[in-house]
Amino acid sequence: MRPNQPAGDGYADRMADTPPGAPLPPTAPAVPPPVGAGPRMPVRRPGWPRYLVLAGTVVFIAACALFMVFRLGQNLGAEALLIGLVAAILPVPVLVGCFLWLDRYEPEPLKYLIFCFAWGAFVSTAASLEVNGFFAGLFEDWGLPDGLTAVLVAPFIEELTKAIGPILLLIFRRREFSGITDALVYCGLSAVGFAMVENILYLGGHGYASGAQQYGPATGTQQVIAIFIVRILLFGFAHPLFTSMTGVGLGIAARAANRWVRVLAPIAGLLLAMMLHGLWNLLPTLTQATGETLIMLYGFIGVMVPLFFGMVGLALWLRAWEGRITERTLPDYVRAGWLTPPEVAALSSLGRRHAARVWAKRVAGDGGLRAMRGYQFAATRLALLRDGALRGLDRSPVDRDRTAREERELLEAIGAYRSFFTGRDPQAPVGIWDGHRYHLRFPDGTQRSVEAPDEPVVPIPVVLVPPPPPPGYGPPGWYGHGHGHGQRPAAPWPPGHP
Repeated sequence: MRPNQPAGDGYADRMADTPPGAPLPPTAPAVPPPVGAGPRMPVRRPGWPRYLVLAGTVVFIAACALFMVFRLGQNLGAEALLIGLVAAILPVPVLVGCFLWLDRYEPEPLKYLIFCFAWGAFVSTAASLEVNGFFAGLFEDWGLPDGLTAVLVAPFIEELTKAIGPILLLIFRRREFSGITDALVYCGLSAVGFAMVENILYLGGHGYASGAQQYGPATGTQQVIAIFIVRILLFGFAHPLFTSMTGVGLGIAARAANRWVRVLAPIAGLLLAMMLHGLWNLLPTLTQATGETLIMLYGFIGVMVPLFFGMVGLALWLRAWEGRITERTLPDYVRAGWLTPPEVAALSSLGRRHAARVWAKRVAGDGGLRAMRGYQFAATRLALLRDGALRGLDRSPVDRDRTAREERELLEAIGAYRSFFTGRDPQAPVGIWDGHRYHLRFPDGTQRSVEAPDEPVVPIPVVLVPPPPPPGYGPPGWYGHGHGHGQRPAAPWPPGHP
């Protein structure tokens, strides 16, 4: 039952009669709040186990961060550490902004984004530093070249540790993985965090400290600039590119119903990431061993650049796919009376979503703008949730119950958000959408039924107020074959309805 839902209105009965996999039947809309009010959505309060896990995670990551600061300071010195830190941070906002731009349709919770970035920056680097150092010493004792560590050890431990953070989210917060786009964002941020700390070592140690120790601060500064150009401006995409292969595997697993695909796809993506990373580290090793500089150039132009642009193209296509999925899945809720055709049309592209936010701010102020953002986010989550249900991702009764509960919460959120801009546009006629046609009331008092257009292109949600269905019944067409159980009131405008 909805919060504050009056007893005896039949909502619980309609919930019990709803067939599995079908959208939930709507109820009466909320009364529009005062103009300028902010969205007031119910907030889930986590219990003490979640607080305990959160505290443990923060302490663990903080301990790894302190360990890295100590090790870098010990190896580089305070001055080199500070210079390397400043230079390494410069590209981070640009790279993070690219991944956040990719995730504009369904932005992920900030706490999970910070978690992935911090995991890559501190946990992954701490583990990689110790493992790489151990094997470097071991190879040296065996009389083997130092380059073997970069080729045989670093790709495996670095890609594995960068992936563990997103993998933990997939296991324990699977609902936050709606597809490959989310996985690319999580894995990309982990890789950006890792690259930032690694660049501190290269810029501060191999750059400034090495040059300043031999020839003075001016030479150290020149080496920092040279390494910045080569390592960040030219090859700054390397770590995100490698780890994006793991992201593709995790994203496929998140949207797959087959158990073997869920297991093998992440493993395949992780192995591919390790192979690409190993190949990338092998190129300078071969160049140094043979003296052939063209080896690095051929590998860069022939392998890494095509992969980079291919991954960018895939990311852009996936970004558009999240917009198109609303057009494929939300019409079920249109036929059930929860949404209207123009509302679905207004969700299909970022341009139309922006126009809807502009409209909401015009008719309801800042509160309407915030409500429209929440509405768009909830609608996208609803589309992804239903797509997962249609794919058969929730096979166990527990998963199906969780899906039904989340679907109900999202529909309630959509109704609550919509109430902030419902009926506030004097230029839009107030009407009723019954799942098949509009019943419009015009300013002169006339009423007319209008069929929905085949291609609704109105870039703002038309203000419609659906009447509550009779107690114990869903709307027409609800049960999947176009036959409703029970009928709506004979008059399109029920008595007493505004």
